[in-house]
Amino acid sequence: MTATHNLEAGELSADAIIRELQQGQRLRVTVEMLGSPHEITLRYDGETYYCETPTRLHKHSDEAAMRGCIEELGYAAPPEESA
Repeated sequence: MTATHNLEAGELSADAIIRELQQGQRLRVTVEMLGSPHEITLRYDGETYYCETPTRLHKHSDEAAMRGCIEELGYAAPPEESA
């Protein structure tokens, strides 16, 4: 079984998170929700992307849906703005 890589929300870009997941890494992201830290586990089994929160399991069938979730929920670093 692959070890879980722990990181803080915003530590990696969405591209880096997707790349890590596709390489078989399981990521545990610590996010602040309602003033307290929560751990979210992100993983990919080769077919389905999973986003496990303390109360819910989200499944995404493709990379675009997972990327949207990662960005919308603030797990990834915000995209850099062009000057």
